[in-house]
Amino acid sequence: MQFTSRLATTEDLPALSPLMDAAIVELQRGFLDEAQIETSKAVMGLDTQLIDDGTYFVVECGGELAGCGGWSRRATPYGGSHSAGRDDRLLDPATEAAFVRAMYTSPSYARRGVGRLILSLCESAAAAEGFTQLQLVSTLAGEPLYTAYGFRSVGRLDDATNGLGAAPVPAVRMAKLVDARQPT
Repeated sequence: MQFTSRLATTEDLPALSPLMDAAIVELQRGFLDEAQIETSKAVMGLDTQLIDDGTYFVVECGGELAGCGGWSRRATPYGGSHSAGRDDRLLDPATEAAFVRAMYTSPSYARRGVGRLILSLCESAAAAEGFTQLQLVSTLAGEPLYTAYGFRSVGRLDDATNGLGAAPVPAVRMAKLVDARQPT
């Protein structure tokens, strides 16, 4: 399977939403109940600041959208443009970690290397800007990918809903040191 990657643009937004919804609904099954999946749909999503900042990637295969994800030099750790508690403060790469954000894989391409490719793009770009650490807030379904990539759990959240929805959604805070040898 040949994947290509590029930075996302605002023209990608109409195609990203259905991919994100499918990933939330299909890939969270077995980890969350129906109420938690519904809450996830309300909480998760794309923060368009990532596209504006040029830190959000799309991965395609034969012209088909296979996945998307990015990283942030801003202090908001997770959630979409609509999420409460956003903090657009720029992080200090010398003392703070960049955040991996809004990672989604099309269920048709799950477990085929899309997530790993996006993580390597994020790590390389963050390293180029001087970041030495990455952090993220993972779904339970995403935790095995991030662990295999070298992230370690630094804590669990009982509720990652930012006050949206009725069913608490469990999540995992994870961190890793940036590998400066990542290809650019």
